[in-house]
Amino acid sequence: MKTLTRLHLAAVLLAGLAAPAAFAQEERAFHYSENGSEIIHHRMNAASSYAPTVGSTAALSSRSKLTNHGGQVITTPSAYVIWYGNWAQGNGTDTAAGQQIIVDFFHAIGGSPYYKINSTYTGSGITGNVSYGGATSVAYPYGASLSDANIQTIVANAITGGALPNDANGIYFVLTSSDVNEASGFCTQYCGWHSWGTINGSNHRYAFVGNAARCITSCAAQSIGPNGNAGVDGMVSVMAHELEEATTDPDGATWYARTGYENGDDCAWTFGTSTLGSNGAYYNVTLGARNYLIQRNVKFVGSSQYCLMQ
Repeated sequence: MKTLTRLHLAAVLLAGLAAPAAFAQEERAFHYSENGSEIIHHRMNAASSYAPTVGSTAALSSRSKLTNHGGQVITTPSAYVIWYGNWAQGNGTDTAAGQQIIVDFFHAIGGSPYYKINSTYTGSGITGNVSYGGATSVAYPYGASLSDANIQTIVANAITGGALPNDANGIYFVLTSSDVNEASGFCTQYCGWHSWGTINGSNHRYAFVGNAARCITSCAAQSIGPNGNAGVDGMVSVMAHELEEATTDPDGATWYARTGYENGDDCAWTFGTSTLGSNGAYYNVTLGARNYLIQRNVKFVGSSQYCLMQ
């Protein structure tokens, strides 16, 4: 059976239809695409002149609340980056300075009040810490249009070739320059996804995120970035989303809701209170020496759950 995309699922939820038991049992099956990769929805228009969406301050509904289904978590993940494509272009986004924005994010996210939200997941053992494990670069070994299977192969080649460590706690991010497409739906159905698969005989977790400059009105919350690079600044919010989900639900069997949503999905494209910076871009968190605009995450407060920034 062809799986439903997140956009289709969102339409069902917004219609306010009660889910019969059979539907509830099948929801998790179509939370993922046919190869197991997650599809996230993107509903903001970056061309808007308004501030990024604040989002609801109410507790999540019973259908949206996360529950633990008994699978694994990654208590302290290591983030690795594979730069795919050409990150030395003169277009102002696929640049060494753009790469540094992302590296600085991974260095600063671990231990931050924002990321420690994940440690509120009762009994999970998630520390709220993240380490940055390093990066490697490849050009266009599979051209400028990638399949889902290509993403896993790119990760496998980086590990088996020794460019990146074989880390059971690793989350390997394939980050593509703006001239690269992911043919299963980047810019039309999703902005990024995370998945898992067998590499070197063991299970590994990985994610795809494309440069939002390819479709700035679909995959970024604003057309100006707080760090002066709208495409890469847009990527960072999607990366935060996938990092949180790959930590709390790395194999699709742990923290998710009756809707099928993971923690990042419940808070997608909502940012809480944001501040207008001097360059005309909004930001809602400062990590290290940089400002970022990143989506909220689900936090447990007693028996209730909220989308929060810390």
